[in-house]
Amino acid sequence: MSEEKSLEDKTLEVGQIYTSGKYLKQHPTWHAEDSPWKAEQIRKVLERNQLHPNSICEVGCGAGEILNQLYLQMPNNVSFIGYEISEDAFNLCQPKKKERLDFKFENILEDENAFFDLVLAMDVVEHVDDYLGFLRGLSEKGMYNIFHLPLDISVQAILRHSVPILNMRERSGHLHYFTKETALETLKDTGYEILDYFYTPSAFKPSSKQTPLSTLAKWPRRIMYALNEDMAVRTLGGYSLMVLAQKNKKE
Repeated sequence: MSEEKSLEDKTLEVGQIYTSGKYLKQHPTWHAEDSPWKAEQIRKVLERNQLHPNSICEVGCGAGEILNQLYLQMPNNVSFIGYEISEDAFNLCQPKKKERLDFKFENILEDENAFFDLVLAMDVVEHVDDYLGFLRGLSEKGMYNIFHLPLDISVQAILRHSVPILNMRERSGHLHYFTKETALETLKDTGYEILDYFYTPSAFKPSSKQTPLSTLAKWPRRIMYALNEDMAVRTLGGYSLMVLAQKNKKE
């Protein structure tokens, strides 16, 4: 009985990591240092697909710096709104508020009037308990959606007795783990049509912490990726998936 209670308590703790203050304590910047890199990936998607949204929303916007970077780089007719359910993160957003850039301390799925040209979910889906319901609801909130999904499952992660996966669960609150194939199928299963996707080298972004193992894997990852992208990602990991989607009109 005590073991079952312990497991329940741990699950509750993981689920509340963002609202309990634990995440802010572990990540005081809320990963704002990654935002220029992530904004660059978003702009790459837009340019590849010749999209010019006038309204952009980010769900789980964290410290709000991704939207701030897009605000600084995109035309001045574009408006931006970030939704955040963590009070800690919402407070970090406030200094960035300005004309055409606003933030809401609210769950977008509960905002009946929310609808945007583009909805961003950057490294969010893996944190949501009911991620299938979340994705289905989110498909009603935008004309287009961009998702950034970490690909935590790889051969090297599994051979290391799942240590990387357990670390991501404990430190960052990842509840779900994807390969490229399961990520894309999950989006299709929840009512999306996939328009474009590509890998992003998350292990090589400027803020990535370099451990001895990640330093050792750096060049093999680059070499294998140049030869076979899918094989490199499945084998050595270190990549995420950027996906452009829209609600499947046949649904």
